[in-house]
Amino acid sequence: MGFASYTDEYTSPIAPSRIFKASIVDSHNLIPKLLPQGIKGIDLIQGNGGAGSIKQVNFIDGRNFNSVKYHVDELSEDNYTYNYTLLEGDALVENLEKITYEVKFEASPSGGTISKVTSKYYTKGDFMLKEEDIKAGKDKVLLMYKVVEAYLLQNPDAYV
Repeated sequence: MGFASYTDEYTSPIAPSRIFKASIVDSHNLIPKLLPQGIKGIDLIQGNGGAGSIKQVNFIDGRNFNSVKYHVDELSEDNYTYNYTLLEGDALVENLEKITYEVKFEASPSGGTISKVTSKYYTKGDFMLKEEDIKAGKDKVLLMYKVVEAYLLQNPDAYV
């Protein structure tokens, strides 16, 4: 089995508690509203949304992916941490066993947030991931993050 790990850091002027609630805890409600051009909905398949839950993201027709299903490994509203594992779906190409994500929101000195995201790719055999595929995935995550951030900036009373 092959393995690759990448860590990215993003900054935001939004406080960690707000961006965590909006982008993680209430993502199943907020994200489809903010990104209707890409996401049909997010369904809770198992659990209550916390650790142990399984969620499925359904994309609109005509996209590269139809859906992805993931397991919530950890969700801590006290520490602003969220870890999950992509279990199945179109994003898992034939030679990719799984992808895990570790997300941590920390307060920045300016009162905003520093978001740290570590992606771990577990491949089958000698399969090597293409750098452009990894970058495309990271760009989609960053786009979603920026859309949530813009919503929170425009709605200062949301998710307080």
